[in-house]
Amino acid sequence: MNLASTPRFVSLLTRDTLALILAGGRGSRLKHLTMWRAKPAVPFGGKFRIIDFPLSNCINSGIRRVGVLSQYKAHSLIQHIQKGWSFLRGEFGEFVELLPAQQRITSSWYAGTADAVYQNIDIIRGHDPSYVLILAGDHVYKMDYGPMIAHHVDRGADLTVGCIEVPLERARAFGVMTVDDEGRVARFTEKPAHPEPVPGKADVALASMGIYVFNTVFLYEQLIKDADLPDSTRDFGKDILPSVINRYRVMAYPFRDVQSGRQSYWRDVGTVDAYWEANLELIGVTPELNLYDEHWPIWTYQEQLPPAKFVFDDDNRRGMAVDTMVSGGCLISGSTVRHSLLFSNVQVHSHALVQDSVVLPDVDIGRHARVCRAVIDRGCRIPEGMVIGEDPEEDGKRFYTTEHGVTLVIPEMLGQVRHYVR
Repeated sequence: MNLASTPRFVSLLTRDTLALILAGGRGSRLKHLTMWRAKPAVPFGGKFRIIDFPLSNCINSGIRRVGVLSQYKAHSLIQHIQKGWSFLRGEFGEFVELLPAQQRITSSWYAGTADAVYQNIDIIRGHDPSYVLILAGDHVYKMDYGPMIAHHVDRGADLTVGCIEVPLERARAFGVMTVDDEGRVARFTEKPAHPEPVPGKADVALASMGIYVFNTVFLYEQLIKDADLPDSTRDFGKDILPSVINRYRVMAYPFRDVQSGRQSYWRDVGTVDAYWEANLELIGVTPELNLYDEHWPIWTYQEQLPPAKFVFDDDNRRGMAVDTMVSGGCLISGSTVRHSLLFSNVQVHSHALVQDSVVLPDVDIGRHARVCRAVIDRGCRIPEGMVIGEDPEEDGKRFYTTEHGVTLVIPEMLGQVRHYVR
């Protein structure tokens, strides 16, 4: 029997693992959506935040010791975790711990992903894990980390890197690796101009997911060594990984479905277009990301809200939603919503039309307004009769429009001042 595949062995490993979620990045490619919040705090999927996905993966995997490293405009992220992730029992050694940049070791803020972990090295030592799981806080996916940690131990690795296959033209945005027949990483290049394809697959490259399993002592050694290098950028992908590949045992772990062997769902929703597309994918009859999966729930904080309500049934004034996800607290009043995703507390007033759009919480869409192919940020008040998403030239004068024709609207673009952002 392969010891690494037994549930008992996996559960022992996950209990001896500390997960660190890197959640301090701005996510500038999301443009105005991250003007007042960090990317991991951006709402996703009708009721969640992006950070809920790696956090839920940890809990569902049996990893109950988690640190969240925050830095950029972290208030909404911190508040969300305090409200939604305080249910673990500290007396059982379970926690989701907030680790904001606080100059514990140096006089600077987090300078890179590796530096963020290095500046909390005393806290890691206090928890005394055998393995440290490093996760990005800004990707959407469902993954059992237990088999990856077991794979790491079974292969005698010092470091294991989670990886996926991506189209070659998109690989320039990732760390790209090549592996030998054993699955050992032979080369790693962060965001290469000319990505190396997978042997036998000329149109795809093997990309890092930003997920790493380290033997803890090995992690300490590499972080301390990197901190002493004056020319380092203090980044796992740019500095740590390339420096250890030739001297230590670095293994790749392909992220695949256990039963089918196919590559599993994973999205980097790092641009407005990708964010809009990933949200609307959820509306499909059988989306790749199943939010209705009782065996792998996505946990989050949710307000106590009344059910969504649809009012009026006149021929020219009917409250209706078709091919749409509608969250609690929404009121569709004599208006039409098609192929859209509405977060909580959205009100769409009479004769308005919302189509192919992602509408974040607490938005009010006025009478006779039309919203198409848009992302509407939290708290927007769309004036009566306003048209969004039908005339790119006109939209470009007031809002942000993407190269694929998606319009992003935030309250400030409407002349509405926000004093507090969630």
